[in-house]
This record gives sequence, C-alpha cells and structure tokens, in this order.
Amino acid sequence: MKTLVYSRPYEMAIEERPYPQLKTGSDQVVIRIGAAGICGSDMHAFHGQDPRRQPGLVLGHELAGEIVESQSPRFKPGDRVTANPLITCGACEYCRQGRDNLCSDRHMVGMDWPGAFAEYMVIPARSVVPLPTGISVNHAALTEPAATVVHAMRLTQRALTQPLAETRALVIGGGAIGMLTVLVLRAWGCRHITLAETNALRAQAAERHTGCISINPLTTTLDESSYQVVIDAVGAAPTRQSAIQAVKPGGVIMHIGLQAWASEIDMRKITLGEITLLGTYTYNMDDFCLTLAMLEQGALGDLAWVETRPLSEGGQAFADLESQQVSAAKILLIP
Repeated sequence: MKTLVYSRPYEMAIEERPYPQLKTGSDQVVIRIGAAGICGSDMHAFHGQDPRRQPGLVLGHELAGEIVESQSPRFKPGDRVTANPLITCGACEYCRQGRDNLCSDRHMVGMDWPGAFAEYMVIPARSVVPLPTGISVNHAALTEPAATVVHAMRLTQRALTQPLAETRALVIGGGAIGMLTVLVLRAWGCRHITLAETNALRAQAAERHTGCISINPLTTTLDESSYQVVIDAVGAAPTRQSAIQAVKPGGVIMHIGLQAWASEIDMRKITLGEITLLGTYTYNMDDFCLTLAMLEQGALGDLAWVETRPLSEGGQAFADLESQQVSAAKILLIP
C-alpha cells in the first residue's frame, strides 16, 4: 500500500509499505482511509522537533474512512467510521475516571502506532466510532482536531465564573485549532471574538468563514487586560506573553498550542490577578462523540476553508504549510 512517510526533517516521502495485518485474537479492524488531516503536531515532526516521532514513521491521526476487515462484532466491512487515535488501556485510574486522554499506558496513532497517511490502517475497535449517515468522510476527518477544541472549551467554561457566551474572547493563532476554536465559541453563543494572526491569508480566511475580527499582533497592539478568555493556539514564547498581557484579572488562559516546550511567563500578573492558566491534552471519548454530532449537525459551519489534496502530493502540502503560502488552515490528504 502507498504511505506518506516522515523520512527526515523537512522531508516527506511516498513509500510502499505492507498491508496492515490484524493481530490474532484481538478486536482490531482495518480501515481504508478516506481522508486524513495534517495536524500541527505532524508539522512539529516534519521540523524534527518532536522526539516522540522519529524518521521512518507514517504520520497522521485525524482520519475517517471505511472498515475493510474486522475482528470485532461491533463493525463489519463497509461501515463508515472515524477513530479516536488515542489507544488507551481502559484500566488505569484515569481511564476509570473517564479521563482516558491522560491514560498512563496510552499509545497514539501517528506517534508510536502507524498513522493514517496511508491507504489502510489498523486500530483497536474500541477506538473506532461509527459515522452518522448525514456526514461526509472529509468532514468526519475533522472530528479529532475539533474534539481537542471542544475539550479545551469545556475545561475553560468550568473555570469561568460566567457563561462562556458572555465573555470577550481572544484566540491567538489562526491555524486549524484557532479556526475551530472560533467556530466552537460561535456555536456556543460567544459573539465577541478577536483572532490574532500574523498570516494575512489565514486572517482573511478566518474573517470570511467565521465572522470574527482579526488583528495582526505584529502591527497592532493587543488590548491589555481586556479579555475574560484567551486561547493560545500557538504556544510560543511571544504568544504566551501576549496571552498573559491580554487577559483580564480573574480571567482564564487556555493553553492549547505547544510550539515551544518552555518559556518565561509573568507569574506576578497571574498571581495578583487571580488568573487561571489551564493546559489541555486532546479529549476524552465523550468530547469526541459530542464533536462528531456537532459536525454532523453543521454547528461548525460549512467548513469550506478546508483544502483537500491527494496523498501523493502530501510532501508538497507539508512544504506549502511550512512556507505559509496557503490560506487553508487545514489540509486533508486523500489516498
């Protein structure tokens, strides 16, 4: 089968790999991939900046497709599905609490498990979710990144002292997570949303498809201490500083992006302003299924800002995302 392989930093290559085999006695299924999205974490691997993703790996964990083989009574060939790429143990304290995203013995598709930038992929059936009849495979492939946002916004609401819909929100970064954050906020009633994005093409696309206000933080100073909610969808040292600068006393900063692993932050403002600084990691299965339902209902809009390309052109797609020559915040690869 054809696969797109991370061969070395800044290089993706099409390779022939063996068709995946089901493990004897397991509940695994084989999915024919219909669409797979390029994630920011795939870009980190492409840059050689993710030690968890080593050269030779088939990346990709945002997917939807069709069952072609099944050892599970829940699924049969021909079933349209998506999959939660977190493969969890189901037995640790976090899994028992329903916080399976923090599983102490988890695996991740496209990290330590062969990924979805391929014609076929094998995965345990417990990670597989059937598609509603009213959703396309391309839209279903966005369930994973959108679920990351839904989980983050549910955590944010829990930390707020007022409804999320009543807040003035700032989203830093207009990539896929930033775009989806604006759309989830809109779906949940938030009307005062500003997007900070330095790429003019992406900023224009965000305004066109979400109706938010966009500003370029390189040329426009963010309003200081003005937002009850700030979502850092980049996670670089400057964006962390901007988030703390922009949040109001008593507000919430949600840190989703992880471009840089460490940086200095203004702990004095966080402490004296009683600011809540939250981290988030992926989602649980409840978030995942809720997100799929939102996509099926059209709650996140028509998703016309998403671009599709053949898997065979995946290397160029990575290069175009790297050079920021595309307006699309999300590119789906189609085998």
